Amino acid sequence: MEPILELKKLCYSYHTPEGEVKALNDISFRLMPGEFISIVGPSGCGKSTLLSLITGLLTPESGTLSVKTNAAMGYMLQRDNLFEWRTVYSNILLGLEIQKKLTKDYIQPVDKMIEDYGLSQFKSSRPSQLSGGMRQRAALIRTLALKPDILLLDEPFSALDYQTRLEVSDDIGKIIKSEGKTAILVTHDISEAISMGDRVIILSRRPGTIKKIIPVQVSIDDRTPFSTRFTPEFKDIFNEVWKELN
Repeated sequence: MEPILELKKLCYSYHTPEGEVKALNDISFRLMPGEFISIVGPSGCGKSTLLSLITGLLTPESGTLSVKTNAAMGYMLQRDNLFEWRTVYSNILLGLEIQKKLTKDYIQPVDKMIEDYGLSQFKSSRPSQLSGGMRQRAALIRTLALKPDILLLDEPFSALDYQTRLEVSDDIGKIIKSEGKTAILVTHDISEAISMGDRVIILSRRPGTIKKIIPVQVSIDDRTPFSTRFTPEFKDIFNEVWKELN
């Protein structure tokens, strides 16, 4: 099977009036179709910069970044960015509206996701009437509406309280798996990275380099983010990631 995304010796620096700031150095990894990769590292190590390079918002200084032909990307940010003057449903359809894709082929899967993931009775509501978890579900469906091949998640749960964060990360992890999406998650939360990811990529302090890539292998079938946290292997993987970060 060919990778859907491959990075080889990727480097990037920011240029400011004070001089050059090296953000990322020699980043290499492959992302396979259907795989979920988590990326952790200290603040300022270049995690969000890496996502910007993958989406093409930034151009690498050196190295190569290869994306499978015609592979589309969806980007889910830290905040849901739902517009209060639009209903939940019209917020979800916003990307399709902008890209002039309000067709049956796109709208039918959206309506099914809204039904499957518990938002059907809130279609006519305003975002302020939803809980934080429901808002994130709406934001995810809006991202999935455009049928991305690769889903990029930039700390999408960071604004939620701890209990809601656990619930929503579990929900969204299940949704991503059920929709068969390939995903990359950037997070500061080690437990979240392990529970959601198939592999955890650990970045060093700036300039970010890959210190280690740790596979998440647990002894349960049909794992979910929540159930992964209670496996015997979880503690050992957590300690290994913690050791590399410190």
